[in-house]
Formats: sequence, C-alpha cells, structure tokens
Amino acid sequence: MNTADQPLSGFLDALASSAPTPGGGGAAALMGATGAALLAMVANLTIGKKGLEEVEAEMRGILVEAEQLRAQLTAMIEDDVAAFNTLMGSYRLPKDNDEQKAARAAAIQQGLRGATEAPMACARAAAAVVRLSRRTAEIGNRNVISDAGVGVLAAQAALRSAALNVHINAPQIKDRGYADATVQELGALLAECGGTSEDVYGRVMQRLGS
Repeated sequence: MNTADQPLSGFLDALASSAPTPGGGGAAALMGATGAALLAMVANLTIGKKGLEEVEAEMRGILVEAEQLRAQLTAMIEDDVAAFNTLMGSYRLPKDNDEQKAARAAAIQQGLRGATEAPMACARAAAAVVRLSRRTAEIGNRNVISDAGVGVLAAQAALRSAALNVHINAPQIKDRGYADATVQELGALLAECGGTSEDVYGRVMQRLGS
C-alpha cells in the first residue's frame, strides 16, 4: 500500500516504529499537506457565504491552488520513502573490486542527490502554502480564520522540517555547485517564509480581536 493511502493511525504507527521509513521527510510532507488542506477548508467555508460575495472569485482561485498543493505534498510522502530506499540500496551494492566500488560510489552520489531533492521539493511546496496563506487569512471567512492560522503554522513547520532533511544529505554530495545552490535556495525560502508566517499569524490574531 502506498504510504499516503494507509489510515492515519497506521501511518503514525509506522512513523513511531523502528523502521527507517516513513520518517521526518514524510512527516514534513504530511504537515505541508495539512496546511494546504486547512487553507482549502477556509476557502470552501468562504465561497457562497452571504456578505462575502466580493471575495468569492478570488477564493475560488485560492481553493484550486490549495488543492493542487495538497495533492503534490501528499504524493511527496511516498516520494520521500522512495528516495530513502534508493539511497539505502546504493550503500548495499557490492564493492569487491575497483569497478564495483566506482559504480557503488556513483550510485550513492545519485541517491544522495535524490534524497536531497525530495525534501527540497517539499520545502518549495510548503513555501507556496505559506505564501497562499497570506491572502487566505486576509479575506477568508472570519468564523474559520483560526484555521488559516493553523494552516500557515503547519506549512512553516513543514518547510523547516524539510530543510533539516536537505541539510543532512547535502554536505555529502560531491557536486558542490549543486549542493551549495540548493542550500542557498533553501536559505532564501526560510528567510522569506519565516517573516511571512509571522505576519500571517499576526493578521489572524488581529482578526480574532486578540
């Protein structure tokens, strides 16, 4: 069964077990998907509501984007498992002679790159959820605006969690141009979204009157 298709209790049991997958990368993707789902919920509870007609068209666009991000992030739960398994498989390759050693080293580098790109893709998608939360929190139905706040916090947690999974693999990649560029992009996302998430949280608190 695909990791993302199992019941939540089963996923959490697997996460808590001694098995290496699912792990932090899958958890990060789940957090991001949860954030996107909450933004979709706010959109669904804004569309068609009396007194909110003027923002309905914009909210429909937010709903489409939120659902696209939710689907992407949900798929990334399994992507993380596949990337980890590929990397672990490369370490198990034979190394009895120079040819095998060279092939194994190349496979490890390819696996490390995949195990870096999977959480990086998650980070990019989570950042998109954080960005989307700004407008959702500004114009969403005030009765469920706290859910927009939870959504941005979940997405920000996903981004920072994915970042940890990038940082654990990137130092081992010999292609320093790729690794350094990836870490630099990640740093920019963290800096941008750290400020955005705080702004959105403050906006939600303001709309709650707190």
